[in-house]
Amino acid sequence: MLQKLEQLIYNLLESSLKKRLVLIASLVAFVLSMLLFPTHMVLAKMLPGKNNDTFNIYVDLPEGSSIQQTQKVSECVVHYIQQESQVVDTEVFLGMGSPLDFAGLIKGSQFKQSENVAEVVVNLTKAHHRDEPSYMMVQRIRPLIQTSCEKIIPKSNIKFVEPPSGPPTMAAIVAEIYGEDAQGIRTLAQRVAQVFKETDGLVDVDIMQDTVYDKYEIKVNSVKIAKSGLSIKQVNDILYIAFEGMGIAVKNSEIYNDQIPIFLTLSDQTKKFTNKSRSAIESKLSSLRLMNQKGMMVPVTEVVEINAVKSHPMIMSKELHQMTNVLAETDMVSQVYPLMAARNTIIDSFTDDYLINKIGLFNLELIEKNTGKVYKLIWDGEMEVTLDTFVDLGGAFISALILIFLLLVIYYKSFTLSGIVLLGSFLSIIGVVVGHWIMDLFTADTFFLTATSLIGFIALIGISSRNSLLLIDFTKSLIHDKGMHKTEAIAYASATRAKPIFLTAAAIILASTLLASDAVFGGLGVALIFGTVAAVIASLVIVPILLHNADLEKHFGYVPRKAVSLDEHVA
Repeated sequence: MLQKLEQLIYNLLESSLKKRLVLIASLVAFVLSMLLFPTHMVLAKMLPGKNNDTFNIYVDLPEGSSIQQTQKVSECVVHYIQQESQVVDTEVFLGMGSPLDFAGLIKGSQFKQSENVAEVVVNLTKAHHRDEPSYMMVQRIRPLIQTSCEKIIPKSNIKFVEPPSGPPTMAAIVAEIYGEDAQGIRTLAQRVAQVFKETDGLVDVDIMQDTVYDKYEIKVNSVKIAKSGLSIKQVNDILYIAFEGMGIAVKNSEIYNDQIPIFLTLSDQTKKFTNKSRSAIESKLSSLRLMNQKGMMVPVTEVVEINAVKSHPMIMSKELHQMTNVLAETDMVSQVYPLMAARNTIIDSFTDDYLINKIGLFNLELIEKNTGKVYKLIWDGEMEVTLDTFVDLGGAFISALILIFLLLVIYYKSFTLSGIVLLGSFLSIIGVVVGHWIMDLFTADTFFLTATSLIGFIALIGISSRNSLLLIDFTKSLIHDKGMHKTEAIAYASATRAKPIFLTAAAIILASTLLASDAVFGGLGVALIFGTVAAVIASLVIVPILLHNADLEKHFGYVPRKAVSLDEHVA
């Protein structure tokens, strides 16, 4: 077997045409593998979706909605969720967020304290008992629930939140909009949110800011109260008792040491207004009457003023700069490509009102034409984490190449040999990329090139370099100590070292198969499996050709020797 491999490599090295064809084929394979990225046949992502045992649903109604309206929408969500056979139980938190979880720490669910919000916690059966992953279930039921339940109360927003497989972020894509004018930030945020909604692959679009809405303010008229023979405390108390409720007395008990407060309020049905208008409020308040000092009943409407005002939205800031966030999640796609599509749409369509300048790699500066006010759009979220991670891993990869190159230069005292080792190692990226493309063809969901894939590729550099070093060192001993010509030496060394190379590759591939099916480390396993195959081919085919084109006999000090056995000890 080894003799046939030696003869095959020898014939390859002896033919200039064959060597040229192999090198051209390697170049073509490298170019084609790189083209899988711009053609979107291989997609990059920080980490793939994780098959969790739970996920949350955020229900956000328009500002000013009642708790009863929030409950109605939440019940609609729970109705559809409970039809899923894999759902164990659900819990609804009305007017608040659920107890803090991993994702809630970043998304700010602890700040939810209003009647127009709710959070639904969904618990599923264990992952190994389900055929459908949690992220596939979310993708399937999201449009059904949003279509059916959001229309109950117009402008409602229902979002699905899954525990992240890696570092938590506020959302997959976050557009941070900075500026000095609050209304200008609000207007720009609404336009960016509309672009997100029209971008394929983006779902659960939301603006992290309060909506400005009309409301009515009840102001006590102290002059009218004095003339009516009432007190301000009387008016305040009846308003609180009617709509908020308050303790009016206590009850003693033989069971408890403390007194039991008696809490009084109107029934939920009585509290409701017929509509959101001044007349509805006046009608409700007119039914509330107070007895003055003369024993006469005075309607509350006689001593209060009802004024229409605008709500006061929360002002958000980051690092002392006024800003707001526009959020969007991705629907089983990488966040990189929808972000680029949305960014291009912003650049093309916002030129009617803004002058747009590019700052940094993706960020934008928008100058309003009419006022000259400057706004900045800074990208954050999982996209920023992905970019930082890939940049850091890319830096680690380049550092590894430089260090290996310098060590090889010191060892071999040759830039040529060092370059051959690194080139042969770098070609393993062909197997990594092609392996992800092949896996994507056989998996139900997208198989992404992830951060763990890059870790696997960095590890392959050392494995492939080791294979090349075995080959070069044995070739050196054959040329310098045995006096063999470089063609015979390279062919013999390649055939002889093929066995340990194959055994090492087989061990790596078999061990990596355990990782290939994992949700998070699948990219690492696939990178090691297919990258190792490419590294073996490069070590036994490409590296021998590159060595043959170098002047090895001069570099290794070739001295002809007669009738020397290959089995002779090499000093």
